[in-house]
Amino acid sequence: MIAASDILHGKILIVDDQEANVVLLERMLRGAGYDRFTSTRDSTKVCELHLVNRYDLILLDLQMPGMDGFQVMENLKEIEVGSYLPVLVITAQPAHRLRALKAGAMDFLSKPLDLAEVLIRVHNMLEVRLLHLETKALYQRVLAEQKVSERLLLAGLPGAIAEHLQGRSEGTGEDSAGLVAASWAEVAVLFADIVAFTKFSEGAGAEVLVHVLNDISTRLDDKDGREGFDRNRTTDDAYVGAAALTEAVAMRTMRASQMALDMIEAVDRFNGHSRFQVKLRIGIEAGANAADDAAKGRSVFEL
Repeated sequence: MIAASDILHGKILIVDDQEANVVLLERMLRGAGYDRFTSTRDSTKVCELHLVNRYDLILLDLQMPGMDGFQVMENLKEIEVGSYLPVLVITAQPAHRLRALKAGAMDFLSKPLDLAEVLIRVHNMLEVRLLHLETKALYQRVLAEQKVSERLLLAGLPGAIAEHLQGRSEGTGEDSAGLVAASWAEVAVLFADIVAFTKFSEGAGAEVLVHVLNDISTRLDDKDGREGFDRNRTTDDAYVGAAALTEAVAMRTMRASQMALDMIEAVDRFNGHSRFQVKLRIGIEAGANAADDAAKGRSVFEL
């Protein structure tokens, strides 16, 4: 809900070529507590003023010399593209009311002006306008957060899945909400981490720890380029990958098994030249529940 104080602080422009009408409206607004209103008797300046100040409400007289209210509204449409005109027209001609609404005005006031009617319509118009702006701002924030979430999603998935989802979104015109619609019924997942890594890290200095992790990580990275195997290293001591996403389950399992053997060889080489001896815990799971089983530590063995 829009607070009453926000409505009273709404920016209002009064447009009327008659000074007496301007003074009357100013007195009405001031008496009701509105404190951010201004006026002009030159209709040709309305668009320029709105561009600079972005008024929440324009009280617009229709019958003015030079440029009448209808032309003013046509010009305002070029500013308020994709929105609505925050215009409350003022007219003494009943025939002009329907024409004004068709031209884009949101409401109208009839002359002679009635104080109660003016204040009610001004309040309602400002409330609707501020709600519109608030909703528009919220929508933009949601879109921005959605784009961030989409990037995080794609960055956190194995490459083959990320490329597939990204291709669906870009190629078919689907919005980012459709990214999570695709699924793989069966996959082969490999999970590996360093045994007792917490204990090891507590007994090693920061420089040694970084060196060991970088060395092991580099060796594993050199092995994961095998076709059909996509890696996502989730933490410094853990390694998760999905194998052969587009092929049969048997082939996926073979790919994952070969990758496990390559990783064992890489760690053995590390142990062969380092005084720090590490062990890997490796698990491979294939099938419809592979990712869930691997996450729960099933089918895991130490090497």
